[in-house]
Amino acid sequence: MNPPLSEAERLRAILESPAYRLAYEDMELLTQKDLRPLRLQLELLKPERVLGEQDVHSTVVVFGSARIHDAATARNRLADLERQKSLAAGNPALERALSQARRRLEQARYYEEARRFAQLISARFQQAKRCDFVVVTGGGPGIMEAANRGAYEAGARSIGLNITLPHEQAPNPYITPELAFRFHYFALRKMHFLIHARGLVAFPGGYGTLDELFEVLTLIQTGKMTPIPVVLVGRAFWRRAIDFDYLIDEGYIAPEDIALFDFADDAEEIIAALARFYSDASQETPGP
Repeated sequence: MNPPLSEAERLRAILESPAYRLAYEDMELLTQKDLRPLRLQLELLKPERVLGEQDVHSTVVVFGSARIHDAATARNRLADLERQKSLAAGNPALERALSQARRRLEQARYYEEARRFAQLISARFQQAKRCDFVVVTGGGPGIMEAANRGAYEAGARSIGLNITLPHEQAPNPYITPELAFRFHYFALRKMHFLIHARGLVAFPGGYGTLDELFEVLTLIQTGKMTPIPVVLVGRAFWRRAIDFDYLIDEGYIAPEDIALFDFADDAEEIIAALARFYSDASQETPGP
């Protein structure tokens, strides 16, 4: 038999027992499967509470590829690969990398337009302590970084909604620290993109961008959310990526569903589309 414990040892065992932890400090408890509703509620409440404390009244959402670089980075990458090619001609992998780098340099214009759009709208709507049309992104690299960067360069605030992934997504450095959030649940993150949204600007992107875009269009189409202006940036990209006319011809969407969004190619066109929406709608919500 083990010798009996002293009073001090018994007290230490009590204090170190999981049962003695305060419930809200017990991570083993909070991560249990049956407490998922509580975790969902916390992810809903925390950002809302912070946005209220920061007096954020409305937002404009910017989606787009995480793989697009700024022009300087894209040029440097291409120049580096061209130097490598001069030393190792005929390398198939290098040729593929060069082709991709040339495409990335072409795509850099989207980064620069996202950056410029965020500068323009942030400077316009975050004056005299006004906090409307605050840029919100997924908080990562690429187009997300560009939009957060543009707001930062305008001396304005912007929001980043990061998500935990198998390969951890790091926040870009241009998000306002007090408005940088991290989510476990995609569903709650999607809700927070739209709760205060007064506009959606979608730059070229992949699965994530398409997922978010079509979710918003579906919510508007089905009357599940108040209509907001949706602007697709890059006419050539979107008309090739999605044949909306074909969807109409096949009867999968109605002709009037095309009116749920506008196209734009630069920052000024994006601003004009947002302004036109609110001018036509004559809503009380402040518009550009």
